[in-house]
Amino acid sequence: MHSTADISIRPYGAPDAAQLFEAATESVHEVFPWLLWCHPGYTLEEAEAWIKSCDLARSDGTEYNFVITDGSARFLGGCGLNQIRRDHRVANLGHWVRTSATGRGVASAAVRRLADFAFRETDLLRLEIIAAVDNVASQRTAEKAGAIREGVLRDRILLHGRSHDAVLYSLVRSIHGR
Repeated sequence: MHSTADISIRPYGAPDAAQLFEAATESVHEVFPWLLWCHPGYTLEEAEAWIKSCDLARSDGTEYNFVITDGSARFLGGCGLNQIRRDHRVANLGHWVRTSATGRGVASAAVRRLADFAFRETDLLRLEIIAAVDNVASQRTAEKAGAIREGVLRDRILLHGRSHDAVLYSLVRSIHGR
């Protein structure tokens, strides 16, 4: 059992590739319907390449991706800020948690830590969490993390070649920031 107080986030590093691969492989059935990168046949080489891309994106400020860990440094999942729109100081906030760590508040704790990072270390004003209307678990995560539901966006995301309506949640600096 994880205590949400023990949940932390840290930038990805090359040594995380094997753990990312393991967690993704464990979680394909639950994650793939919502996040296409976590597909059947996901490889260690894909994990390594993605971690390298995280370093580049972080250095140029286009994305900030993090490993979610517990008090024993176990790899629990990932979260990040992407689709950063500097002109409006807005970013997408994404998250996923390995199957064996779900249902314990890990995701909502990680989202709170990521929002704290965003409002402390960047000039972002708004973080958006977009979840397919059928992705109830991600909607619950957003709500538990303190995000406000703003509405349903029609045909907002494309998954497996089909458009889906999505729920938009936000965390804003003026309410959640420091």
